[in-house]
Amino acid sequence: MAGQNTGVVLAAMFANGAIAVLKFFGYLLTGSPSMLAETYHSISDTGNQVLLLIGIKYSQRGASQIHPYGYGKAQFFFAFLVSVLLFGVAGWESLTHGISKLREGGHGSEASQPELLGITIDISLPVDPFWISVVILLGAIVFETYAFVKARAELKRQMNEYDWSGYREAFAQSSDITTLTAFTEDTIALLGLVVALVGQTASRVTGNPAYDSLGAIVIGVLLMVFALLLAVENKRLILGESLPTTIESDLQTAITDHDGVAHVDDFRTMFIGTGQVLVTADVSFDSGLETVDIDEDIQHLESKLEEIDNRVKLVYIEPQL
Repeated sequence: MAGQNTGVVLAAMFANGAIAVLKFFGYLLTGSPSMLAETYHSISDTGNQVLLLIGIKYSQRGASQIHPYGYGKAQFFFAFLVSVLLFGVAGWESLTHGISKLREGGHGSEASQPELLGITIDISLPVDPFWISVVILLGAIVFETYAFVKARAELKRQMNEYDWSGYREAFAQSSDITTLTAFTEDTIALLGLVVALVGQTASRVTGNPAYDSLGAIVIGVLLMVFALLLAVENKRLILGESLPTTIESDLQTAITDHDGVAHVDDFRTMFIGTGQVLVTADVSFDSGLETVDIDEDIQHLESKLEEIDNRVKLVYIEPQL
């Protein structure tokens, strides 16, 4: 799972890094508010991938006395940082910049001159900057589509493996928050690029720069809304979500139906990392069984639970006397 996650994140990081440079160049040429919003967006996404890679690497550390169940939840934490710090910051910057430009009520058909650190930049080219901006946005769409297809393929693989009905169920039940984050980023990126392209084109056709500013506002709202949604998804895993009730029932039934088991007194599951589940159970065995027999039964039960769901990585069965 970690290798697949890394491939998805690296693809997104490569795409977003290249796109950020192109978008910033486009902003320097046009001064377009929506292009600056998209620059913030891509810089944010690139930083996101760095944090996700750190999370993947950190989660691969082995269990220790301080962390007896390992560091698998590190991916949930770093993905939470992505959703709150980077998505939120990029969304807020895009939103406030768009509102600022809209309030200025820029007149005329051209976007305002770009500024960098308070310095107005004037770049003159023999080619109309608008068309360069269009080419940059179209090129960005190609890069983002590549990253989107890769993230979607991994998510679809998981949907088929665990028989999820669609994307909604995948987001509600998947523990692979890294792939969910990459998929969400790529989806929003494609939407943002379309919004920027429409906003700039509308301003060009009508001569009203307000459409471009509105594009930046829409991009900012998209980022902030999805930042909140991703934060919610991360929260459920950080707090220790269990397997779905139907799967828990299958696992518990497997224990109950095992020869020598009288009944299950307590049964719990919890995600301790991406695709890693801890199962604990207090089990009453038949009173006539010897200790050696109980130990063998416990080993058989551990193997059986792991066969039922490959996410089960740790099983602790406590025999009750």
